[in-house]
Amino acid sequence: MTIARPQFERRVLAALDATPARIPVLIGGCGTGRTHLLRGLREHLGLDGCQYLDVERCASTPERMLHSVVTTSPFLAPDVSAEAASPRAAFDALLAFFQGARGPGDRPVTFLLDEVLEFRTFENFPGLRHVLRDLVQGLSQSTNRFVLTTRYITRALRFFRDQSASIEIIALTPLSADEVRAVVPASQASDPDLLRAIHALSDGHAGYAQAIGQAMASLGGADPISALASLLAPEASLTREMTYSYELRLHRARGYGALKGILDILAAEEPLTLTEIAHRLQRTPGSTKDYLSWLEDVDLVSVRQKRYSFADSLLRLWVRLHCRPEPPEEGEVARQVQHYALSRLPQTEPALVGAGRTSRSGIIEID
Repeated sequence: MTIARPQFERRVLAALDATPARIPVLIGGCGTGRTHLLRGLREHLGLDGCQYLDVERCASTPERMLHSVVTTSPFLAPDVSAEAASPRAAFDALLAFFQGARGPGDRPVTFLLDEVLEFRTFENFPGLRHVLRDLVQGLSQSTNRFVLTTRYITRALRFFRDQSASIEIIALTPLSADEVRAVVPASQASDPDLLRAIHALSDGHAGYAQAIGQAMASLGGADPISALASLLAPEASLTREMTYSYELRLHRARGYGALKGILDILAAEEPLTLTEIAHRLQRTPGSTKDYLSWLEDVDLVSVRQKRYSFADSLLRLWVRLHCRPEPPEEGEVARQVQHYALSRLPQTEPALVGAGRTSRSGIIEID
């Protein structure tokens, strides 16, 4: 991800520099640029006063996380040991490290905690039932500064709504058509029609837009629809990324099998009411409502006027293609991508993928 979104970086820095300092929480789905923004902040703030931590990768047990953070940090905290006798003692020591760590010259430091809601995995350990609440309260009382991120938008909004007044939620919005030019190759950035097409197909999702632009270049100037079709082939890069996002969210929810069933139903037809979904799922409306709430909790579905749909339209296309007994054939990928593109692009945009002839501009025409 190479996109620069200075407006969000400015908001984060303003929150950190406020008196008293606020704790910005960056929320946005997979591929929206949260981690890239944190890395940009690390460069801006300087390595001698800032540390990036990927909580999702290092949150195993409280004791092991304490040891890995304290022993690898460039900062020191008086009286904080890297060892602890119990999960609760380890968490308390880790929190004390975040609160008391100091940089050169005994200066306060900044911690960038990527995927902070992964601290919830500690709730299964003795004495840590309210670990997230304790964490946020502890960070709010520190003279150090903190930037938090999460991919779970609904969970973050629900949790942080009732937490410290020092919390500031910053939602990473989709790219505008103009911002798309920052994530595609330079050869594509000067064509406004092309940028609008990529924006429409990606729904302003930074990762998807970047992938489409790169695929167009690697395919020798292919049109956006053909590029998207190539990315959704069984072994293609975007297919792998969307598989990860899909499985990760489902595993963070409950009712795995039933949830996949609901997503299959919505992939075939949306929006649907609770009653319509329950009928197709052959479950009671009560249990179906629970399943839908769990899908909402991990941002896989959204509801508007009591009708449910996929939160990510391109993920819906991925489910149609890949949640089946056998990988789709190339022709099926082309047909499904064509159908998706026609629903999102003006009718003057490129038509059938893989059929007809290619014009000089690289846009496929129909005979």
